[in-house]
Amino acid sequence: MEEMAAERQRIKQEMIERSKEDMELPDEVDTPMDKPASQRFARYRGLKSFRTSAWDVKENLPQEFSRIFQFQNFSRTYKRILSDSIGFGVATAGCYVTLYVKNVSPQLLVDHPSHIPLIVSSLLPHEHKVSVVNFTVEKFRDYADVIKSKEPCEFHVGFRRFICEPIFSEHGLNSDKYKMERFLQPGRISVASIYGPITFPTAPLLMFRPTFEAPGIMKLAATGSLLSVDPDRIVVKKIVLTGYPFRVHRKKAVVRYMFWNPKDIMYFKPIELTTKHGLRGHIREPLGTHGYMKCQFNAPVKHHDTICMNLFKRVFPKWNPAAWECKYYAVPHINQM
Repeated sequence: MEEMAAERQRIKQEMIERSKEDMELPDEVDTPMDKPASQRFARYRGLKSFRTSAWDVKENLPQEFSRIFQFQNFSRTYKRILSDSIGFGVATAGCYVTLYVKNVSPQLLVDHPSHIPLIVSSLLPHEHKVSVVNFTVEKFRDYADVIKSKEPCEFHVGFRRFICEPIFSEHGLNSDKYKMERFLQPGRISVASIYGPITFPTAPLLMFRPTFEAPGIMKLAATGSLLSVDPDRIVVKKIVLTGYPFRVHRKKAVVRYMFWNPKDIMYFKPIELTTKHGLRGHIREPLGTHGYMKCQFNAPVKHHDTICMNLFKRVFPKWNPAAWECKYYAVPHINQM
């Protein structure tokens, strides 16, 4: 038991350090030395502008998208369903209703445990179908553990309860693309995207997760509400490859440590370079056989500057049938990395 507790504590500390690193140096990754960067980052691309560059929403979709439902106009469909349901016994939030149940024995109510609420529910049209559902979430202030994207969570959405593995992304940008967040950071609102049962607003969300100290007990980790049902919401994972000036002559520089062979340099040559001091540039040609390259910038380069290359790829939620098959699954365990 002591060894298991020590292992959980080690993993918890490592996750905390990774979360802090993600806040201080977001998206920075090291280029592998044992594998060509053109293979390791084959699915990534460069963008001239993250906000305005075009991205085809139907490009390279996963197989799961053939199984989900998509609305032509989600808001209009919801308004039509509400207008059609008037007069058919649909109760809105805040209303008191009287229910008359036929052909049910009164003994069922007597035998029902008094400490468990009796929930009566029904589904609107389309709510039995599966789609990409997006929620706004904010980390609960009393939950101290790290929440990582694509890790199991228990969602309570209205009367529904299911296990899912959400991906987190930025919220509120004036763009058609949203940058993925590797961790749900405290103090800011993010968007959690999942494959799940279609739900119409307004639907509150409670997100539960186990802790490292008590892996079998679920605790409130985040709260939020339904944002949209939209498979076309583009969530983009960003990585930053970094290099450092070796020699500098005004607007020209020899950069090292970004790549390790000339083939990778030529592969990524069309992608624009930036620096942490706000300069822009491009790769001119490789120099030697050890990953050095000549670069040109729009202003004089300083020796202590850092050269960056921004790469992007679209990411999707994890396909998890447990979220809509109406089965009870055991409490998810925190990944042991």
